[in-house]
Amino acid sequence: MSRFLILLPAPEAEWAELPASEHEKGMRSHGQFHEDLRAGGHSIVAVGPLEPSAAATSMRPGAAGEAVVTDGPFSETAEQIVGFYLVHSEDEADLRAACQRFAARGEHIEFRRMAE
Repeated sequence: MSRFLILLPAPEAEWAELPASEHEKGMRSHGQFHEDLRAGGHSIVAVGPLEPSAAATSMRPGAAGEAVVTDGPFSETAEQIVGFYLVHSEDEADLRAACQRFAARGEHIEFRRMAE
């Protein structure tokens, strides 16, 4: 059984300003995605939203072999990863189809097979 990581990128500032009706629409979309995964025999290992990127801590190697620790995300980008799904599946084609239906409902996702 293979593992897949489904990343959920979004522009945090814009997302925070959406009306409640749009957030409710998004929750319904996630609910449908859960149903699609279950119906396809895919297993959700972990799923969850992430705290805002402003609360992130970045760690990089320093010149003297130490870790350089800074507040904030690793890079400045228009979109941040706001959540994820880790899914086990034996049927990548069906999982991709479920992800395509999810994206067609207005969700932006990045689909990645995890290295074995």
